[in-house]
Formats: sequence, structure tokens, C-alpha cells
Amino acid sequence: MDQAENLRNIIKKKTVIHENLARVITVTSGKGGVGKTSFSVNLAIQFAKQGKRVIILDADFGLANIEVMLGIRPQFTLADVMLGRKTLKEVITYGPENIGFLSGGSGIREFANMNNGQISSFVGRLYELDEMADVIIIDTGSGISDTVMEFVVASSEVMVVVTPEPTSITDAYSLLKTLKRKVNFNQQDTTIRIVGNRVRKRSEGLELFDKLNVVVKKFLGIELELIGLIPYDDKCQLSIMKQSPVSIEYPNAPSSRAFGEIAMLLSYENGEVKMPKNDGIRALFSSIIRLKTK
Repeated sequence: MDQAENLRNIIKKKTVIHENLARVITVTSGKGGVGKTSFSVNLAIQFAKQGKRVIILDADFGLANIEVMLGIRPQFTLADVMLGRKTLKEVITYGPENIGFLSGGSGIREFANMNNGQISSFVGRLYELDEMADVIIIDTGSGISDTVMEFVVASSEVMVVVTPEPTSITDAYSLLKTLKRKVNFNQQDTTIRIVGNRVRKRSEGLELFDKLNVVVKKFLGIELELIGLIPYDDKCQLSIMKQSPVSIEYPNAPSSRAFGEIAMLLSYENGEVKMPKNDGIRALFSSIIRLKTK
């Protein structure tokens, strides 16, 4: 029996009916420096203000952008859970509005070194994370590295942050082109939303989306949704310098209001926004593990 077959059996044995499965939102971007992490953090805060339990998973391995933005330095990482050294509750730290933060550490890279017992234990523990949160936001690295694409391919709800800069638009297209080429990408089961960030005016943001949407639909056949536009806002930059999210430091700033509107729109369940099926964090990681063991 090969490793992939072993893994399928392990995951099957761990399948239990759980009523609460977290909504998992993966945030990514074609290039760095477009405000992806700021979006992840502020979206989490706005969800928390609605009364939702939110956990951010920092999957940008090797960097500590969320740590810097929240002014939090976690003592342990997801790798400690994978290797059985800590429980999920022990590695989650809490920040403003009681949002949870989980550092990925060397996370995904540890999969290759895990034995069947460790995989079984880790997959089983992921239900605990589903039960601790209503929403889990995964902040990936930028670009099209293998680690980034593993998260995006496995996700049913993806948000791509783009700015009006031509390089940001072309890099976002490159990311979607790479995604389309992935054998395991299921277009019918994946909702991809665009966030226009640092736009000077609404018309600039709409033009940004139109440019990207036209070429993506024509050459990739992927349907995109524009979920919202975040205005260029000096207060957002000031809050980063203070290591305090703009939604906390300047709750009435234009960018804070825009983050709040996006969170509210994403919370509607009346048909205005397509609501992906909540498969939970366990399903996402199970998919990633399968991909890595093929």
C-alpha cells in the first residue's frame, strides 16, 4: 500500500459528523506589497465585530507580517501541533477584538517528514480548530510558489487582493493562470473574489476589475466576482506604523468602513453573495496532504 492510499484510509477513519465547520477564506495575491495581510487582519476584525469567532492562520511561511501588524509574537507554531508537541489551543494567541492568530511556522514543509501516526493525530485534531472558530482566514504568501498554490487549489473560497498598479494586475492574472493549470483545481467548487485595494476613486477600482476580468474570462474561462474596493487611506499606513490595525486604531477611517462593508457583504446569506459550502479547515488540510503525497 503506497503513502497516498495509507493517507486516504487515515482520513476516512477520522471522518466524524461535526455540526460546526468553520468557513475558510483563503487570501492571496499575485505579488507582494499590495496590502494582502492588512486585508486579512482587518477583515478578521470586522467579522469579530459582528460577533463571529475568527482565527487567522499565517501561511506566509518564513515571514512574520501578521505578527508585526498585530504586535504579537507567538511562542509556538502549527509545526508544533503537527509534530505532537502542542495542542491547537496551546499554539493560538489572541489579539484585538479577541481574534485568534496561528503562526504556520514551517507548517506545510513538515508534511513530508510526518509518519502515518503523526498524520492521523494531526488530521483528527483539526476538528478542534473548526469548533473554535466560525471563520478561519488563511493569509498565504504572495506569488505562485508551490506552498501558496497548494492552499489556493484546496480552497473553496479565495480572495485575490489587487492594486491599480499594472504589475499587480498582470501578476494576479499569472496566479489565476497557474491555478487554472493545476490538475486538482475544481472551478465549479471554487469561488474567486477580487478585492481592489488602494484605489484613489471608485472608477479606478472598477477599471482595475474590468481589465483583469476581461482577460481572465477570455483566456482562462474563470468567473471572477468583485467583492469590494478599499480606498487609498493615509490612516491605513499610520496604523501599520503603530502595529495596530486601522479598523482598531481609526475605526471611522475610509478604509475601515470599506473593510466593514466587505465583511458585512460576505455575511449575507440571502443570495446576493454566493456562499461556498463550509467544509471546514480539516477538509482543506486533508486536500493539501493528498496533493503532497501523490
